[in-house]
Amino acid sequence: MGKVLNFGELLLRISPDLDGNWLKENNLSFYVGGAEANVAAALALWGVPSSYLSAVPDNFMSKQVVSYLDKLNIDTSPMQYTGERIGLYYLPNGKDLKNAGVIYDRNHSSFSTLKTGVIDWDKVFQDVSWLHFSAICPALNEDIVAVCEEALIAASERNIQISLDLNFRSKLWQYGKKPVEIMPALAKYCNLIMGNIWAAENMLGIPVAEGIVAEDRKEVYLDQAKKSAEAIMKAYPKCTAVANTFRFDFKERGVKYYCTLHTATENLVSKEYRAERIIGKIGSGDCFMAGLIYGFYHAHSKEETLGFATRAAFSKLFTHTDFTTTRLEEIPKVAKMYEVAINKEYPIH
Repeated sequence: MGKVLNFGELLLRISPDLDGNWLKENNLSFYVGGAEANVAAALALWGVPSSYLSAVPDNFMSKQVVSYLDKLNIDTSPMQYTGERIGLYYLPNGKDLKNAGVIYDRNHSSFSTLKTGVIDWDKVFQDVSWLHFSAICPALNEDIVAVCEEALIAASERNIQISLDLNFRSKLWQYGKKPVEIMPALAKYCNLIMGNIWAAENMLGIPVAEGIVAEDRKEVYLDQAKKSAEAIMKAYPKCTAVANTFRFDFKERGVKYYCTLHTATENLVSKEYRAERIIGKIGSGDCFMAGLIYGFYHAHSKEETLGFATRAAFSKLFTHTDFTTTRLEEIPKVAKMYEVAINKEYPIH
């Protein structure tokens, strides 16, 4: 197997406290991130040859960030040096993100100003066997949609496996197009699609049954996951696997977590994990995606792949940074402490 190439926007996360102490102390927390960078970092940490393609300006700050990625064993040779700025987003520490919200500052970033015909895909795809991207890329503007399609066509011509994370960021889709008008044309190239049942509805037009949230029963969610996965694989014949995450918040900082993986012949459900308190939610879904790629890359069984991806994603909830820092040998130990004692079998009919 060759390298896994992750394509997306490199971002800096700035995390002020909501009480405003950062103003008094002249101190702000910065983190390197971005959905695809998070995946690249996880794979590199776990020993998978991982490369990263983004666009940053040619200045000292970009060189510092790229050097940081290099030290994590991420191959940054595909990086494009163009434009004037790195994209930013602001996410407060210490509060419920549903109430605090996120502020994006990504307009006119180096990545968002990429155009087709600029990237040398022959060079970029040399020794690459897997391409990963997310729906955050085409949320930026129509030029990036075109660059994504250019990449997907080039990868498909080279028989490179393609994975897609249906990350839905409503605040980013601001250029007059709805996700469902854009994403189906990109999803048709993909072999593995990950997200959740609501993202599939928002982005691919796969309906979710009415009243499912009000009913709030696990078996109902799992049945919908199976139906959504079947609809995706029928609509996009290249797609041979669909994965879903289910993360439910309770109390102040508690979480319940489980996942599913579907193929033409299997509908698998992970163990369930619960914690009364976590550290942060940033990058958990990306860690799940990385876990799936890790399993498929090493040709593990579907059960093993789903189990590892779920444990890795849940373990990510106990780290501060956007990138996971949990090593392979630590993941089972962390997850085991939060495994629900009685895990019923929930067959999906």
